[in-house]
Amino acid sequence: MPYIVVNEKFCKGCGLCVNFCPKKVLRISDRLNSKGYYVSELYDQPNCIGCAICARMCPDVAISVYKEDK
Repeated sequence: MPYIVVNEKFCKGCGLCVNFCPKKVLRISDRLNSKGYYVSELYDQPNCIGCAICARMCPDVAISVYKEDK
């Protein structure tokens, strides 16, 4: 099952990943990182298709996409 990991250290909460996600499984969380930005988070993991659009759109390269083999 695919999933993403947001490196909160680098995320600045710009929302590009949220806006471009075709399945709308990302959102801006209510957590702040060490720089004071609200970070993105994967909140609907079962519906993530692992397309990696979020990772490609991230200007800070803060998103990694993983696809587990069964």
